[in-house]
Amino acid sequence: MPEATYHVFADGPAMVAPYSHAVQSGDWLFLTGQMPILADGSIPEGIEAQTRACIDNLRTVMARCGFAGADILMARAFLKRFDQHYDRFNKTYSSLFPEDRLPARTTVGVTGLARDCDVEIDFVVRKP
Repeated sequence: MPEATYHVFADGPAMVAPYSHAVQSGDWLFLTGQMPILADGSIPEGIEAQTRACIDNLRTVMARCGFAGADILMARAFLKRFDQHYDRFNKTYSSLFPEDRLPARTTVGVTGLARDCDVEIDFVVRKP
């Protein structure tokens, strides 16, 4: 079993708690859930923009870890306003992946997220 590498980037997506941006074991990368926090520290309005920001932050971490172009096998999404946002979240989320390469996914409704965000997403990734 390969030894784990813990990736933390001082200039990576904003961290809202003590964690690594990602943990790598061999060809596998486990990405911490990302919030929709932009580089300037702001949070965009609307579930569509927040969904895109989360995915952008995850892809930034993937690239920094050398996993650009890797297979995103699993995603977990956490929605604060599940009933209000689920359909619009799905529409935006699905537009960010090739139609024939949608990751397996779990989506749950939660009562709250850090920084009062509406969505948080994490990935499990594997190099081809």
